Amino acid sequence: MRSFFLLCGVFALNGCLLRADSSAITASEASEALDEASVSSQASELTSASIDIATNFTIGEAAAQAAQDLQAFIVSQMPCADVTLSGATLTVVYGAKPGLCVYDGHTFSGTHAITITPTTDGVEVDHTWTALSDGVVSVSGNAQVTWDAVNPSRHVVHDLSWTRVWDGRTGEGTADLTQTPLTGGVLVGFQESGTRTWDGQSGHWLLDVNDVQVRWADPVPQSGTYTLTTPSQKTATLGFSRVNDSTIQVDLTSGKSDYKFDVTETGQSS
Repeated sequence: MRSFFLLCGVFALNGCLLRADSSAITASEASEALDEASVSSQASELTSASIDIATNFTIGEAAAQAAQDLQAFIVSQMPCADVTLSGATLTVVYGAKPGLCVYDGHTFSGTHAITITPTTDGVEVDHTWTALSDGVVSVSGNAQVTWDAVNPSRHVVHDLSWTRVWDGRTGEGTADLTQTPLTGGVLVGFQESGTRTWDGQSGHWLLDVNDVQVRWADPVPQSGTYTLTTPSQKTATLGFSRVNDSTIQVDLTSGKSDYKFDVTETGQSS
């Protein structure tokens, strides 16, 4: 969701042009979108990192054995956590023991419950978070992650509420996304499609995600489109296409306004 920072920066720089078109997002709406989208993305990224912790088991094995394997992995990676096992359900209390609970760039605190259930074609992993925090946001809620072993992918449905730690800004939202690994696997990146919605201080926001390919090495997606709908029912569309190994073109449209930007691997745009 780092492309939101690009989106809002563009609107801030071109606010006078956007105000001339009543169907386009205004500079003030863009600024609000930046704040809302950034905290929403921080909450989503925190839970995604937490979900990634719970991927270290073999699809197809018995639920209890998969839970035991996962317990061993979490203990090996985060000795600061208290991890208890009951059947196929793990309960992880981050920070219950000495040391920092750091994983995927996040320092965790709070509680995380994980339940593994085999399905016909893969496995379902249910997550419940209570006051999960990395010091930036605090998140509570749940997610259902369904892994498809036949056509390697995961379907993520979550319902979260969050509070930004430094100013108390709150939000509540849902997501329904299907993710598939890029060539080279999820360590390179993934492609996703679906929707994210959230309610913030200014109202209801909707984000449509259409075949967006995200590489961890890039500051914005390398292909696909985002369509953002504001509480006032205005829309902005961002399309992404790779120019070369270090540059991605972003096409931004809102109302009658249309902009093209080249974004380098350092995040600079022109």
